[in-house]
Amino acid sequence: MSETTNTEKPREIAAIDLGSNSFHMVVARVVGQGLQIVSRHKQRVRLAAGFDEQLNIDNAAINRGIECLKMFAERLQGFNQENVRTAATFTLREAKNSHIFLQRAQHVFPYPIEIIPGVEEARLIYLGVSHTQPGEGQKLVVDIGGGSTELVIGKGFTPSLVNSKRMGCVSFNEQFFKDGQLSIKRFASAQLAAELKLESIARQYIKRGWDEAVGSSGTIKSIREVLIASGHEDGIITRKRLDNLIDQVLTFKSCEELSLPGLSPDRQPVFASGLAILSGVFHALNIQKMVFSDGALREGLLYEMEDRFQHSDIRSRTAADLAERYHIDQTHADNVQQAAEKFYLQAEPQLNSKKAELAILLSWAALLHEVGLSISHSGFHKHSAYILQNTNLPGFNQEQQTVLATLTRFHRKALKLGEMPEFTLFKLKHIFPLVRALRLACVLNVQRSGDELPDVKLIANDDHWTLHFPENWLNQNRLLAADLATEQIYWQSAGWTLAIEAS
Repeated sequence: MSETTNTEKPREIAAIDLGSNSFHMVVARVVGQGLQIVSRHKQRVRLAAGFDEQLNIDNAAINRGIECLKMFAERLQGFNQENVRTAATFTLREAKNSHIFLQRAQHVFPYPIEIIPGVEEARLIYLGVSHTQPGEGQKLVVDIGGGSTELVIGKGFTPSLVNSKRMGCVSFNEQFFKDGQLSIKRFASAQLAAELKLESIARQYIKRGWDEAVGSSGTIKSIREVLIASGHEDGIITRKRLDNLIDQVLTFKSCEELSLPGLSPDRQPVFASGLAILSGVFHALNIQKMVFSDGALREGLLYEMEDRFQHSDIRSRTAADLAERYHIDQTHADNVQQAAEKFYLQAEPQLNSKKAELAILLSWAALLHEVGLSISHSGFHKHSAYILQNTNLPGFNQEQQTVLATLTRFHRKALKLGEMPEFTLFKLKHIFPLVRALRLACVLNVQRSGDELPDVKLIANDDHWTLHFPENWLNQNRLLAADLATEQIYWQSAGWTLAIEAS
């Protein structure tokens, strides 16, 4: 008997990092318990260079980004959506017209683009470094991007101190070297600005300590390459080597003239600004030496894609930590959560991957809808929304946080749908059923009696929902019936219909 061989093609996944200076894509094959990098792609897009004073990206920069995504899409032909993860960082995070970029991207790039908060970017960078850099001790990871710098201390795969600061090689180049001229005074100003950015966190980082400092991404990589080409074959970045490199750079009058062994032409314009930031980081945190890691944000995205359970665990832990911090009434939150999930599944019995993701977000929003009570009962839904929108929530991208905040903001009182935010990964028609399900769950549990609710059946037909209660139950629960009548008025004002029937 001949042996059967497994000819199933290995799963391929891709991670894309839409940075302020460059767009990167890495494609990997899942082999056993590990990942095998198949290809890497990089395009210098200089998105942040297109920023104007109103924080809008100009059309030329948007066009460069769209053209790059077109090329990436060609490489990804045949990839399913669940096998591609795209994260946008500082520039698209900050830009007021990022929605225009995302809308145009949809026409050429058939995969969702997540705009991630700075601290989430830092967490994913740490994950990428941890998977690719051996070592058992505590790590300090520093990543200088085009628009922001991420600093993380952690051990193993778990970060314990996470920060993202608004300073990057492109933004500092615009601020301190805009005309391309180099001088001791300009460089010193840039370095001091970097130190001042870190002043509020430096003591905390130094007190926590680390066994090894690790740098990642383009700025630190280019500094390392210049040091290696200058004769430092181990590639270790030390304070003395940095100072010597700064002296070398300042012998040139402009970035255009800057010519150093190992410095690529595309790094030339932002090399001085990146060097100033790294020098500022070294001084502020009292770093003596730093090694380089090839792992960064895109590797973090890859490893998290392959380990979805870990990602889910991170978000579950985040929600549980927040519930504990704000002293949530856990029993009530669980009751609301169960009712909201039940109503949503009755309204949307056929869940595709996007609706399944929304169902999970609804579940967490139900758990956390009362975090604002710790501030004040008056308008607590607005306080809850503010907390969920502005708190560091590991594992959640920017739009997922906006969904959580939106559901809590609209879970009670007037339905001012005109105040709904814009979404890019989801459509409003997908958000509305979540709002309705959470509102009904909250109304039915408002008395916090803990008594088991009757078997309420929901029939949903677009904006027209009908609740069927057991006969005579509402007559015996007149306060709840009155609350439902008020809820009907709220729905009517939004152009929705809520019918109440007994059967």
